[in-house]
Amino acid sequence: MGGPDSLEAIEPFLNNLFQDPDIFKIPFGQKLFAKVISKLRVTKVAEQYKHIGNKSPQNEHTEKQRELLEQSLKNANINADVLIAMRYWKPLTAETVKVIEQNNYDKIILLPLYPHFSSVTTGSSFNEWWRYYKDEKKKIVEINNFHNQNKYLSAISTRIDECLEEFPKELRNNVELLFSAHSVPQSLIANGDPYQSQILESIRLIMELRNNSEKHHISYQSKVGPVKWLTPSTQDMIRKLGQNGIKNLLVIPISFVSDHIETLYELGIEYRKIAEENRIINYQVMTGLNDSAEFIEQLHDLVLKEI
Repeated sequence: MGGPDSLEAIEPFLNNLFQDPDIFKIPFGQKLFAKVISKLRVTKVAEQYKHIGNKSPQNEHTEKQRELLEQSLKNANINADVLIAMRYWKPLTAETVKVIEQNNYDKIILLPLYPHFSSVTTGSSFNEWWRYYKDEKKKIVEINNFHNQNKYLSAISTRIDECLEEFPKELRNNVELLFSAHSVPQSLIANGDPYQSQILESIRLIMELRNNSEKHHISYQSKVGPVKWLTPSTQDMIRKLGQNGIKNLLVIPISFVSDHIETLYELGIEYRKIAEENRIINYQVMTGLNDSAEFIEQLHDLVLKEI
């Protein structure tokens, strides 16, 4: 998706987001809707960004992932350039398409940084690509997901192990895991979107990899608007776990591959308060995959398979 790289970029970022027809299906007046709602939300969102460095760190994490993947491919004697195309902030897809069309590549692989496919994430990004790309269609390869790939799953499990080390040694065998995925409207799933089933499969495979050594729970975060979204919500689940006597909780942002406002602020700050109010003593949020070596190897393998 990308993220605002300054406080001044928040409003135009939100404006781009609310203009996305794959997320907000408004029959008329969408540009006006986007302009009004982004103005209404900018102050609140800016306050949140002030707590995490006045910008989204997602851009730096994505650039690092790009650099590491390109170097990994070159180390394998593969002559490939890796470029970034973001959905709602710079470098925007339209800008990257221009660069790509000028370079006359033999093959173009669209590699989403969403492990799980949804029409409102990967689907939206592919749709945006095809709005601007006018060159040979046969050059294009679309990678839809990698939610069940071994190195991705192992990278998550490794991060879990690293974060368990943050707990007092005597408590590490008594930590419960909460997998938190970005929510989507329930109607999307009812209409056949595979997102939720892929999330559940990832969690099942990760826990199998860990020999089901910890008790785990599943919830959904970041609901927007009045329609019914996937439940239970992460904040409700944290309350319930605390009220049930859970004292040690590790939250795993399963649907993201880099840290940004929804991991650092929503989970790390806002929901920490809910945990403390409900007597959870040790509350940790898993660090994003970011520059994880295993994750970069997974991206490398996905590209290599298509080449």
